Amino acid sequence: MRYDAIVIGGSFAGLSAATYIARARRSVCIIDAGAPRNRFATHSHGFLAQDGSNPAAMLATARQQVAAYPTTTFIEGRAIGASGELGGFSVSLENGEVVEGARLVLAYGISDELPDLPGLKERWGKSVIHCPYCHGFEFSDQRLGVLGMSPMSVHQAMLIAEWGPTTLYLNGEPAADETALAELEKRGVAIEAAPIKALHGEGTALSAIEFADGRTTAVDALYLAVRSRQNSDMAQQLGCEMEDMPFGSIIRTDAQKNTTVPGVYAAGDIARGMQSATFASADGVMAGVAAHQSLVFGAR
Repeated sequence: MRYDAIVIGGSFAGLSAATYIARARRSVCIIDAGAPRNRFATHSHGFLAQDGSNPAAMLATARQQVAAYPTTTFIEGRAIGASGELGGFSVSLENGEVVEGARLVLAYGISDELPDLPGLKERWGKSVIHCPYCHGFEFSDQRLGVLGMSPMSVHQAMLIAEWGPTTLYLNGEPAADETALAELEKRGVAIEAAPIKALHGEGTALSAIEFADGRTTAVDALYLAVRSRQNSDMAQQLGCEMEDMPFGSIIRTDAQKNTTVPGVYAAGDIARGMQSATFASADGVMAGVAAHQSLVFGAR
């Protein structure tokens, strides 16, 4: 079967795009590998009317609702390749199957590249976090830390201080310049230079950082400004232009989520610098509407 649109990725961006395509009574195929970025978190915050909800439950409900439209098809699996041009795109799956469609919506998401620090990965999304707007309120006025990983960590520490007493852990890396140090001091951010040996706490909770010199310090939440990688190189395979950002590359899109390749749209974390479930869903809506209107009026 040839579809009007193929959506690669079944999380907040992909499902939102597919919903609007399906509501326009066009055939849409959603290919989903089942590994959303926020699968490590038990609660999602800031999503209107869903604040504090479990993201997996939110996606399950959205998937059920999208599947109710008769023109929707789901494929469980991983898309590994894409080719073609406006009106005739082909997507190859890991199992050898090929799916064809007139339009493509890329929404395959990103993965965070976590530092190899004992005790960190098992706490990711719980007490080791990256976004204060998503998780900061729940740790208000507790003992907060920022792990120094790049020059952007200084900026992050200044921001995190809005939520409570904050320490920037340099983890053996060079200190910031004098201007940044003065600004950190002005905002009440403490600095710890020693290399970190491990993170400790009961279960997924964080209670202490252990340094290489044997000292420990109490901490309740640790923020990381991590780099990320896209979950696929299909945008590059198709010839879409990319943009370099401080934490990784994103697909270049316009306000309607058109990529630089006609008939190909990109939505969610792969196509914006500031990321959240709300932004991803909004991007998906725009991509779905733009893909449908291009089927009606022709691509730009």
